[in-house]
Amino acid sequence: MVLMAVVSAVGLAVDDRVLAGAPIWFKPFKFAVSFVAYCLSLAWMLSLLPGRRRVGWWAGTVVALASLVEMVIITGQVVRGKRSHFNHETPFDEALFNAMAVTVVILWLGTLAVAVLLLRARIADRASAWAMRSGIVLALAGAGVGFLMTQPAPGQRRGVSKVVGAHSVGVPDGGASMPLTGWSTTGGDLRIPHFVGMHALQLLPLLVMVLTALGPRFARLADARIRLRLVLLASGTYAAAFALLLWQALRGQPLIHPDGATLGAAGLILAAGALGAYGSLRAPTPAEAEGAEGAQDAEGAPAAKDLVA
Repeated sequence: MVLMAVVSAVGLAVDDRVLAGAPIWFKPFKFAVSFVAYCLSLAWMLSLLPGRRRVGWWAGTVVALASLVEMVIITGQVVRGKRSHFNHETPFDEALFNAMAVTVVILWLGTLAVAVLLLRARIADRASAWAMRSGIVLALAGAGVGFLMTQPAPGQRRGVSKVVGAHSVGVPDGGASMPLTGWSTTGGDLRIPHFVGMHALQLLPLLVMVLTALGPRFARLADARIRLRLVLLASGTYAAAFALLLWQALRGQPLIHPDGATLGAAGLILAAGALGAYGSLRAPTPAEAEGAEGAQDAEGAPAAKDLVA
């Protein structure tokens, strides 16, 4: 995938063809970079499993091979100057897209197998364990958004239309879009919750690494229970943000033009996250609780002696 990212970057530089409103090599470049992060994260998580390594190895291998087949099809279609996704123009194009659909299902099931292993594994650091578990469950939800994209858009009919399915909601694909991401600026875009959900796989474990690195400088973050509270809070907040982005996209609303309902929901999520973080950091650690109990016992001891006397 690293090699394909380099090849696609060269293609972006030397090939000026445009397909569906975007440089033709942009799709394989995005997919290759995304797969680099996705597969590295899964490989790291599998290395932490205390048992059932053989099952994990097979699940990871299935994910890697499915990713490879998908990239071969995407790149092959770019070379031909054809769409890879939603393409029903010819029987050959339709067969390639159907093959990609199969690889996506296999990839999703392989990731699900890894998720089950992580959910059942006993990992010493609970904050790390729950960051990985939450991250892979959210990644599965994000990947599942891709299945919504394959549904016929308004005006499309299976067996008749040359293109069946779309990234955008409420507007045709290929319209005005954001730089770099290519997300629609005039309608909803299912690629946004798809992207955010899948990359929980990297961001939540990264949060644990940051909290652990800050532990020596901030005493409260050195406590394992504090880190666990913050990770669970971050997971819940991330899931709520993912659901909000999916809701916004399904209503045909651009990311950069939210309405009052979207802004209100975003405000509630931010407020709940901030209050939760404050409560998590302010709650006494086990050591502080034991110290407080010891102090109370010490204060009560003279009174008890006086009473006995």
